[in-house]
Amino acid sequence: MSYTKTGTSGKTIAILQSNYVPWKGYFDLMSLVDELVLYDDVQFTRRDWRNRNRLKSPGGVRWLTIPVRVKGRYLQRIDETEVSDPGWARRHWSTLVGWYASAPCFEQYRPVIEDLYLGSRDRHLSQINRRFLEALRDILGISTPLRSSSDYAVEGRKTERLLAICHSAGADRYISGPAARAYLDEDRFRADGIEVAWMTYDGYPEYPQLYPPFDHGVSVLDLLFSVGDEAPRYMLGGR
Repeated sequence: MSYTKTGTSGKTIAILQSNYVPWKGYFDLMSLVDELVLYDDVQFTRRDWRNRNRLKSPGGVRWLTIPVRVKGRYLQRIDETEVSDPGWARRHWSTLVGWYASAPCFEQYRPVIEDLYLGSRDRHLSQINRRFLEALRDILGISTPLRSSSDYAVEGRKTERLLAICHSAGADRYISGPAARAYLDEDRFRADGIEVAWMTYDGYPEYPQLYPPFDHGVSVLDLLFSVGDEAPRYMLGGR
């Protein structure tokens, strides 16, 4: 099972901060819900997944990081965060070509991924992340629509705001990643009539990957370049 749940049927949503070219688990969670809300009107955190991710290189796992403006902007929201160097996209694409040109399915996806990078004109991190998320979602055959948390005129902090978004979206089930167990008030959700289901990421099979040793925790780009149309077989939702 890709997540644990009990009980009702109805509209299911997840609320996640946007990530830059995230790992396969992000898309597995996306595939399980009727709507994914990008929670980007909250504080940007440095050295996190919002503007960077891990990929395989001949020298081991490496980070690709979008440079953003942070000096003097410590309380800025994710959707307020701006790119600090417009040349990032061309550099990232050049790096990916160097690392993955020999991958079996690189050429299959080269036109669309190259256009995502070289055609990017967005200045804000949230817009960049959403552009990539929607394109990768479509490549993986996932139909879940994406919304922004700012689309919902709700207030509150932490659990209260998540609950308010669930109600505004008409959801009766909320799927959360396992890390939220440390702070999510599940009883409060239950009292409000919202079932909480917990995503788990156990049982991923390995796939033929460049540059051993194998690593599950890399961007979904690695999976696509490695196995192409067979990618869903190596994801929980596709199995």
